[in-house]
Order: sequence, then C-alpha cells, then structure tokens
Amino acid sequence: MKVLIAPDKFKGSLSAMEVCNAIEKGIKKVDSTIDTIKHPLADGGEGTLAILQNYFDLKTVTVSVKDPLFRTISAKYMVSKDTAFIEMANASGLQLLKENEKNCSNTTTYGTGQLILDAIDKNFYNIVLFIGGSATNDGGIGMAAALGYQFLDKNNIEINPIGKEIGAIENIKKDNLKFEIETLNVTVICDVKNPLFGKNGAAYVYGPQKGTSKREIENLDLGLQNFNRQVKKHLGKEVGIIPGSGAAGGLGAGAIAFLNAKIQSGIDFVMEETGFDELLKSNIDLIITGEGSLDKQTIEGKVIKGISDRAKQYDIPVSIIAGIIEDEELIRVNLKPKSLYSIMKSGVAVEDAIKNAASHINIIAEKLITDLKV
Repeated sequence: MKVLIAPDKFKGSLSAMEVCNAIEKGIKKVDSTIDTIKHPLADGGEGTLAILQNYFDLKTVTVSVKDPLFRTISAKYMVSKDTAFIEMANASGLQLLKENEKNCSNTTTYGTGQLILDAIDKNFYNIVLFIGGSATNDGGIGMAAALGYQFLDKNNIEINPIGKEIGAIENIKKDNLKFEIETLNVTVICDVKNPLFGKNGAAYVYGPQKGTSKREIENLDLGLQNFNRQVKKHLGKEVGIIPGSGAAGGLGAGAIAFLNAKIQSGIDFVMEETGFDELLKSNIDLIITGEGSLDKQTIEGKVIKGISDRAKQYDIPVSIIAGIIEDEELIRVNLKPKSLYSIMKSGVAVEDAIKNAASHINIIAEKLITDLKV
C-alpha cells in the first residue's frame, strides 16, 4: 500500500511537515510496511515560503521596512536564481499587530512595496507575491506609494496610503516611479476568489477579522469602489470584478493595477512547483490530507480542495484529518472524502487540541489505517 501524506499546516499548532510526521507515525504503528510519501503543502497564504523551502534552495534577504502601522521592522523575502518570492504578511500581516492595534481602516501595505522595491533594486524582475494573512484594506495603494505612485485628493494633496483614505482619491500619478513596469513579471498567489468590493468583497468578508466596525466596513467598501473608478479613469484598467482582486484587502487589485500582475490560485501554484501531479501518477492508493480548521472556505480553493479535485481525476480516495470541522455536510457533499476525522470530535479541550495536536493526529492516523483494514 502506498499512502501520500499531503496536509496544510495546523495554524497555531503544527507546520505542514510536522503534520506529515505525525500522520506517518500513526500509519507505521499499524503497519510498518506501508509506503509513505510526505508532501507538505500550502495554499499561497502565509507560510507558503516555508513549504517551498522543503523543495528548493532559497536564500533569505532581510530588509528594513514599515509594518502595517508605519513602524520600522525587519522583514524577509526569499530569492532563487532570477526570482524573488515575497510574502506580504511578513511586512503587512495581521500577525504583526497586537489585538488592540487591529483595524484595517488605519493600516497600510507600504512595507510590502518596500520589499518589492528592494527585490527590483537587486535585479530580481520575476516576482512571486503571496498575499495571504494581511492586516490591510488599502487596495494596495501603500505598496504602490512605496514604488513611487502618488495618490492625490480633490485639493491635489497626497493622501496617507491607508484603508480609510482610499475614498478620497481623485487622481493617480506615476511620474516618479522608482521602477520600470515593463521589465517586471509579477505573479500574485492567493487562495480566495473574492471581488474587490460588494457584499462578497474585501471589506465585508475580511474586515471583521481585521478589527473593523460595521460602519467602518461600509466606508471601506465605498472607498474600494472609488479606488476601482480612479484606477479605471487614470490607469485604464478594470480591476474590481476580477476573481481574487479582493484578496488581502484589495492588494490583488492593486498588484494588477500598479504592477501589471497576473493572479494565480495558491494551491495550483504550490502543487505545480512541488511536482504534486507527477506524484499522483506513481500508483498512490490513498491520500491523507488535513488542516487546522475545516469549513466552507475550504472548498473555495484551499489545500484540501486542490487535492480533492486532482484525486478525482486519478480516482484516488482521500481521507481528511482536521483540528475542528464546521459545515461538515457541505464538506462531505463537495469533497466526498473517504473518511473525515476531527481532533475536537474526540472530546478534548481546545487548549489540549492545540498544545498536543501531534499526538492527537498520531492517534487519528492510527485509527484511520486500522479502519481501512477492517
């Protein structure tokens, strides 16, 4: 029997590789002759670079940049050959803020732009930008400002490039760009398909988790609508309805508008880069995958959805292990897993589930294989 172990991380508990190890340990307890292949994955959000390091020789570059509240921090990106791999969360991520600092009306992607500019200055013209985990809702104007774009209000005064100011944009100038846009090849990697604005857009869907009130969300959405109009008027680009344009508080749209970027599904990118599809041709009998929280967002383009889609093509059964499962019926109907297990369903406390995730996964994997053999 050959088992492919291909989970995402269990956020706050285990890296994807640690999940792989825990699952493998459980499998081997039942039958040490089972052939296991560990293939940790990510969906393009924060932590994706850590996954790619398992497969490529990436070198780290450290830069002094501004965090989401314009404080100076050190942030890193990775390079390989002629390509820079940049996680916006390293400069503009929600994890950089304390709970009482979270409010995407006041935050900026300026630091992300600084990382991009540093890569360009070092002659990395192929840029892969991962845009998960943002603390922002500025449409990418902070990033663009760091690159030399100027955003002016009705009085021709340059605005502060933060979320609540995008509604004041009346003009966009690119006379003082610090790079040549024609030389860049930018790919934006994201795991969501949200448009820029509207009830399914950046502000309404993701604003609440970034510390924003209902009234502020309404204003942010109006601001994103204005941003879309101004980009169309001054740059000749329609970005609002492109799937993924609402990712990272509209950074998806901003990357298209200001960097001529193209958007690619995160899980598709990671699977292509790590040779996942080739593995499926090697007589795999079962795929075991998982993630910390399984819910309706899982079927929108997360790791498990990508695995499920490919497994169906090769007629390979998939078993799923999760920390917690919500929307279980939706998961079963859409992903059709062979089996579905949850740490929380075993009756443990949340703190225990997080702290001892590896041992719980180990036990579940042992049960999973035992159940298959019955």
